[in-house]
Parts: sequence; structure tokens; C-alpha cells
Amino acid sequence: MKLLQIPNYFYPNIGGIEQVARDIANALKGRKDIEQKIICFNETAQDGDYVCRRKETVHDTVDGVEIIRCGCITKKSSQSISLTYPKELKKVLSQFDPDVVIFHYPNPYVASFLLPMLKSSVRLIVYWHLDITKQKNLGKLFHGQNMKICKRADTIVATSLNYIEGSPYLSRFRDKCTVIPNCISESRLSVSERIKVKAQHIRKKFEGKTIVFAVGRHVEYKGMKYLVRSARYLDDSFEVLIGGKGELTGALFAEKGSNRHVHMLGRVDDETLIACYLACDIFAFPSITKNEAFGIALAEGMYFGKPAVTFTIQGSGVNFVSLDGVTGIECPNRDSRAFAKAIKMLAANSGLRKKYGKNARQRVLERFMFEVFKANINRLIDEAGK
Repeated sequence: MKLLQIPNYFYPNIGGIEQVARDIANALKGRKDIEQKIICFNETAQDGDYVCRRKETVHDTVDGVEIIRCGCITKKSSQSISLTYPKELKKVLSQFDPDVVIFHYPNPYVASFLLPMLKSSVRLIVYWHLDITKQKNLGKLFHGQNMKICKRADTIVATSLNYIEGSPYLSRFRDKCTVIPNCISESRLSVSERIKVKAQHIRKKFEGKTIVFAVGRHVEYKGMKYLVRSARYLDDSFEVLIGGKGELTGALFAEKGSNRHVHMLGRVDDETLIACYLACDIFAFPSITKNEAFGIALAEGMYFGKPAVTFTIQGSGVNFVSLDGVTGIECPNRDSRAFAKAIKMLAANSGLRKKYGKNARQRVLERFMFEVFKANINRLIDEAGK
């Protein structure tokens, strides 16, 4: 079987969709009956020996899989635009001649080329990461295209049942939908002695304090400003650590103002990230919209046995990953005062904190590990090949 994946970008670009695409490739690695290729946009990024430059169209290899990266000339409304993409897509569809295509949605620019080019014999799996919600006008513009994608799809993958029920598209095509939760990388989260020492330094620095940790891109849907605002209702016994950066970093610093108990860590490397997971008492995940379809960082925090504080997001998988009253506390959306109240409740009750933390880790081990994901993906591809 020949399998072509079509994500927006790929490693060394880091993001939720990119990680899922790489996890899929690794889940199928080693199967002699499957040959894989991946086509995506190029975007400037670097990780060790892997270097990408936005404008270049190149073929390279990651984890033993050929990656076709199409150079981009610009980006409009978060969508990359490439003059070489149509040609490269046509070539790979013709020469590689895939039996199965996994198309990662949303990617409307590529969908406009893919649907007319795709042979009727090709099995199409649409991996539906999220609805277009931020750009409402674009959402309306691509309504017809979305309906065509769903009708053409043989299978539609969602990361949670919540998202199927909450999506205006997936709810119309329930009979085609299957749920495959995202996974965390146990190997990436392994704890070395060096990381343990880092965690001890964090604990010592904030000795006697309740440490609240959050991490994520500083963009609107991540809701970090609501966490910063919640710190106004916390006293001197709390320290709030926020990792990540983005277009709203400056606004978050302004929101923070003179509050010395909120610490902006910037972009954190894996060692520092894991040390913060270990050191914290509570993991805060303040995302506010369906753009957060799952929450890998949330699952990672839970993996380390930390109780979670989240907002209610109608139709999002966030409230599927962490369960209110089981693995953490769920608060009314955008209610910073309620968020602070939940943090204080967990801080004041060590028994509840330990109970939720234990449940959180168990939930991740049972549902959101790579081996579970690998089994789900292999079953999906086997069914597509029938």
C-alpha cells in the first residue's frame, strides 16, 4: 500500500498538526507493506541538523520518510501560499500513485487542488483537527469546499467525540467519523537526573509556595491572558509560571503589569519544560475556543500527575482530555475569578490535589500514549486498504 500524508507543515516545524502527522508516520514505520510519502509547505525552522527555509522547494527525509516541502511566497490568514505546490502535488499523485491519502484539515488552499486531482479509486482519510472559527468570513467562504471534502472522504478522523458533536460539519457526517485521540511522546518526556536537579531548583526558588504552570503559544485562543488575570485573585502564597511566546507576548506582559508572582518564561526547551511539569503543583490550561481541539500540553501535564484547571469549551476535546471532578476542575469560559477559585481550592486541599493528579496520570496512561495511538492508526489504515 502507498500512503500519502498532506499536513500543512512538518518537522522541524513544531505544532499540533505537525506532531500528529509525524506520529502517524512513526506509527506505520517498519511495516513492509506500506510505503509512505509526505507533502507539505516549507516554513523557516531549525532543530539540530534539520534546517528549513520558507522559499525553498526541497525533498528531504525525516524518520526514513520522504518529505516534499513546497516553497512559499507569502501567508494569508494563516494559510501559506505556494506557486510550486500544485505542480508538486500533481507529480506525487501521478508518479507515487497513492492508494490512501491522509489530508490534514484545515488546509483550504491545498484542498482546492487536491479534490479535482484525486482519482476516484484513492481512499481519502480526512484528519479533521479543527473547524475554522477565528476567521469567520473565511469559514463561510469555504463552506462549500468543506462539504465537498466531507462527502468525498471515505473516513473522517476526529480527536474526540466532543468535537464530532460540536462541529457543524462532522455532526452531519457522523457515519463516516471515527475517534482517534492524540498522543503524547513518552520518550520525549523522559526524566533525566539533570532534569530532576532543575526541578529541585525551581521548587527551592519558590519554596513554600503553590506553583501553577502553564505553557503554550501566546495567541488568542490559548487564553493566557485569563490566567494572568486570575493571578490578581491569588495571594503571595502562589507563583504562576507561563512558558511560551507568540504574537500576544507583549500584551501578556502589559496584562501582568507589576504582579511579581507571574513569571513569563519565554519559549522553554524540553528539559526546562519537563522540569516545570515536575516542579509544579497545578497545571493550568486556559484555552478558550474550539481552536484547541485536544490539548497535547494538557495531556502532558496530566501525565506527570498534576491536577488540571481548564475552561469549559463547547465542542472541544479539552473537556474530554481532562474530566471535571475526576482529573481536575473545569471553570466557566473566560471567568478568571472562577479560575483563581479553582486554583485556590486545589492548593488548600492536598488530598484532592493528589486524587485528581493520580486520576489524571492514569487517564493519560490508558488513553493518550503512543502505543494506543499506534494501534488505532494501524487499524485505520488496514481498514482503508480493504
